[in-house]
Amino acid sequence: MILTTTNSIEDHKIVDYLGIVTGVSINKEAVSMGFSASKYYTKLQDNIAAVKEEAFQTLQNNAAKLNANAVVGIKVEIELTTSNYAMVSVTGTAVKVAV
Repeated sequence: MILTTTNSIEDHKIVDYLGIVTGVSINKEAVSMGFSASKYYTKLQDNIAAVKEEAFQTLQNNAAKLNANAVVGIKVEIELTTSNYAMVSVTGTAVKVAV
């Protein structure tokens, strides 16, 4: 599946717009600040990376349910909740492109 933040895909023609798809994921483990800021930021970075991958997988699964072979116009939002849980939301438009 082709994933892009742009609204078109070079050398591919979009033949059908299938709908907006979303993938959301939240880390089940809160990140707390300890005595080491570097350990905190490393842990936060690792958590966001894992949550982002899960959100993208959900996005792709939702696009596949619509028989899409690409998602265009992807926007990624990363938030840290008040309880220090990393949350990622990924949204885009599922499309069918000529292969």
